[in-house]
Amino acid sequence: MVANWTTFRELLLPEHQRRRGVEVTLRRAIRDGRLAPGTRLPSSRDLAAQLGVARGTVTSAYTQLVAEGYLTARRGSGTTVASLGPAGACGVPEPPQRWRFNMRPGLPALSAFPRAEWVAAHRAALAELPDDDLAYPDPAGFVGLRKEIVDYLARVRAVVARDAVITNGAADGLQLTARLLNGSIAIEEPSHFGGENMLRSHGLNTVAIPVDDKGIRVDLLSKTDCRAVLVTAAHQFPLGVVLHPERRRALVEWARSCDGLIIEDDYDAEHRYDRPALGALQALAPEHVVYQGTTSKVLAPALRLGWLVVPERLRQDIINRKKYNDMGTATIPQAAFAHMLRTGGYDRHLRRTRALYRKRRDALLEAVAEHLPAWQPIGVAAGLHVVLRMPDGTDDLALKSRLAERGVHVWALAQYTRTPMWPGLVLGYAALTPDRLREAVREIAEVAVA
Repeated sequence: MVANWTTFRELLLPEHQRRRGVEVTLRRAIRDGRLAPGTRLPSSRDLAAQLGVARGTVTSAYTQLVAEGYLTARRGSGTTVASLGPAGACGVPEPPQRWRFNMRPGLPALSAFPRAEWVAAHRAALAELPDDDLAYPDPAGFVGLRKEIVDYLARVRAVVARDAVITNGAADGLQLTARLLNGSIAIEEPSHFGGENMLRSHGLNTVAIPVDDKGIRVDLLSKTDCRAVLVTAAHQFPLGVVLHPERRRALVEWARSCDGLIIEDDYDAEHRYDRPALGALQALAPEHVVYQGTTSKVLAPALRLGWLVVPERLRQDIINRKKYNDMGTATIPQAAFAHMLRTGGYDRHLRRTRALYRKRRDALLEAVAEHLPAWQPIGVAAGLHVVLRMPDGTDDLALKSRLAERGVHVWALAQYTRTPMWPGLVLGYAALTPDRLREAVREIAEVAVA
């Protein structure tokens, strides 16, 4: 099957943005399914001629998308859309290499995982666990963990809840919720393609709503036919802004006016470094908000533990779907986590890592101010990543590619956008020491000015 390029040509950006637009548009077309697996692409020379761009522009786009797993290239067979395509919770695959500086956003300091405390929690939980609890799990989750989660969320995030549903991470919670919906759902723009791909895999149409310095544009949301929206209110991904109080109230009013549903992904709320984080949006309208959280950013993604707090009218449906989907989340890890919550181990670990990440963020920004003074940090002092706005006219995708050649793993802001916006880099800092972060910034600066 050979690609039809009429549609692709129409989607291209204006001429002065085409160098960046070829890669962005190709990636979007593959994600959207308009370029199906196995589709053979024209040669770089032919496509460049059809689009009116330099051949090197197309060659660079093909090379980058092959590295990311979207395309395959074989001598004598040309370039085709990969049969599997990007997959996984993060929406894009990791290139198969070891990085000198891995600044992938969203990863906690895995070396800081409290191994001894987790082992002790497992032993204590097993010693306390009745034999009956070793049978098939309650699909709603281990009752001991549900109680601890409810208490913790009320204390730390002001969540209003009588009970919770335990999931295999946030992705499990999102797909359970998606199965309750139909039609269109709004998502933030920019945002992680992993969530969008999950929603689309359940037959939902996604509508991107722009985010500005106050969060999602609720006025634009109100003009759509959507009755559900996925938001990261505490620390928007990737821009790092907090949903403004006026927007919070407007979003709740929107949900009440159309009997809509807000899915609040609160994944990064516990990492605020300059002041206490705002309470969860859920507290303003528990009957219209599905609240989801996870241990992935505080402990480790490998635990695959998450939770949902859902409106009472949806709770039994969610539990039934959880039962039919996987018969529930494993009990023993739930019991160990419940022990950590009950004995304060989770709070202690969070205090340690919050201090650790603040030092690392400060070191990163100090190095940026020294070596890249024209680059502007965006968002509040929170989370595990920072967005750096680059000078207008900079090609963030091309810089990402050049850095990858030097063993520096970063994400371009364009990889999270569906429509063009200013260039930027999205840098994770939690997994690197301050000295390593300073080295990485020096390397980025060296490549950026070359």
